Amino acid sequence: MKQDFYVVLGVQRDASEADIKKAYRKLAMECHPDRNNGDKSAEEKFKLVTEAYEVLRDPEKRAAYDRFGHAGTRSTSGFNSMHFDLSEALMVFMRDFGIGGSGGFENLFGGGHGRDRRRGHDIKVGLKLTLAEVASGTTKTVRIKSLEPCPECSGTGAKPGTQPVRCGTCGGSGEVRHHAQSLFGQFLTVSPCPTCAGEGTVVHSPCDRCGGDGRVKSEKTIQIDVPAGVADHHYLTLRGQGVPGARNGPRGDLIAVLDIKEDPRFERHGDDLVYDLGITFTQAALGAEVQVPTPFRQTTLRVDAGTQTGMAYRLRAKGLPRLGEGGHGDLHVRIHVWTPTKLTAEQRKLLEKLSEVEDAPPEKESGKFWDTIRRALGHL
Repeated sequence: MKQDFYVVLGVQRDASEADIKKAYRKLAMECHPDRNNGDKSAEEKFKLVTEAYEVLRDPEKRAAYDRFGHAGTRSTSGFNSMHFDLSEALMVFMRDFGIGGSGGFENLFGGGHGRDRRRGHDIKVGLKLTLAEVASGTTKTVRIKSLEPCPECSGTGAKPGTQPVRCGTCGGSGEVRHHAQSLFGQFLTVSPCPTCAGEGTVVHSPCDRCGGDGRVKSEKTIQIDVPAGVADHHYLTLRGQGVPGARNGPRGDLIAVLDIKEDPRFERHGDDLVYDLGITFTQAALGAEVQVPTPFRQTTLRVDAGTQTGMAYRLRAKGLPRLGEGGHGDLHVRIHVWTPTKLTAEQRKLLEKLSEVEDAPPEKESGKFWDTIRRALGHL
């Protein structure tokens, strides 16, 4: 089981952003893998403290983590996937310390761990969902325009019958190293080779179809599994489904941003839902069984005799699924006693007869009404 992120950084749950940043910087410096001779345990700790920092430094991610725990930062389909490899952790480290160069984030300490510069771009798509799809989970199909490896040269960029050759400047590593002075002292900096642009190979006879890039324009259809319980503006990350890098470089990711259409029947508060139910005076006075909607199907609510406008009933586990945790939120039903605006002669006669025997409302009934409202909202 993954450790609590607050424990990982050694901070309290109410720690300020400045405290979180200070704790991260101290720990990241201590466990940086190139300060520990590539020790695997130090590397794992470095990735973990960086992952914790990336979640807790962001107010939205931190709020999701505080409510849902680790389930709020991941899902089996990639929701807010925070799985860090070492290159991603190093990029966060360099970004936070303001280290960079003309070639982007540089690799310090001679470690050479940077993200593959040949990696293709990410693709971002929008997914429109209904509340019913959020309740049950769904599979969406999207068609995207992208690039795919050139079939003529199999993605190498070289004319058929030829092959890319190893770069003579960097010896095929794709990197050139220089001694440099930084805030940590004298270190090696590693930058992309200027001859091969970091690829390690050079194409002398480019493919006629792709011009040596190794990619051609294409369209493809992708299925995206959406787990139940997601929220608006959450995103799903499909690793390796983005644009391939040039000359068989690794693919980027496909990022699906969720856009959930409001359901006019409900107010959503996380996993809980609120439904406003109108009932007649006789139902409120005598009690009744009524049908109310849920995200899945109709359910029966027993309205007690003497129910007042503003009273709220809680139907447990009738709300939305809890993402990654199991179980469901609740459905809160707010009561509104409906007053007819037009009466038939028979209705008027009966109500006039009732007025002769009914009691006056208690003096503090208005106060009770607002107390009921406050108690109902307190549950949301």
